[in-house]
Amino acid sequence: MDIAELSGSGGHKWRLLGWGTAVALLSAPFVAMQLHAEGVDWSVGDFLVMGVMLGTVGGLIELAMRTRRSWPYRGGVVLALLGAFLLTWANLAVGIVGSEHNPNNLLFFIALLMGIAGAVGGNFSAGGMKRAMITTVITLILAFVIAELGQHDEPMAPPIAEGIGTFIFVLLFAGSALLFRRAERQSDG
Repeated sequence: MDIAELSGSGGHKWRLLGWGTAVALLSAPFVAMQLHAEGVDWSVGDFLVMGVMLGTVGGLIELAMRTRRSWPYRGGVVLALLGAFLLTWANLAVGIVGSEHNPNNLLFFIALLMGIAGAVGGNFSAGGMKRAMITTVITLILAFVIAELGQHDEPMAPPIAEGIGTFIFVLLFAGSALLFRRAERQSDG
């Protein structure tokens, strides 16, 4: 399937599903608040931040789908954006280590910034994106180790749960790196 087919008759279904999912994710806390669900108390700012995050991820996925023909490259973008979105969301909501107020959680944002810098520095080429995702994986692991060895506050979860959470993020970015590696090999071959 090429870009013309993606934007043709079948493409609108995927776009509708993607943007519909974003709207549903943004609507869910609003509905929960109307039903007085325990623990759900979003401010206007919370909705704005989540809307910007969802719009950014959706827009970048759209851009990748329209500008890249390689399915492994597109898949790498989707996994990287999913990882970045989930990491940011978890870190803002409850924190990766300790509570959301633990300053060591900033280390995880540094890992994302390292990946973004690597992607920009690699001119978004498949090889550059592969290296950026590997850098993100290494930096996430270092962030977790430093955070666990560093300042502790009231833990929200035991260290093993924090490690498993970090491992999930590592898997998403490592999977992205593998897809970019495949895309790089396709462009070389």
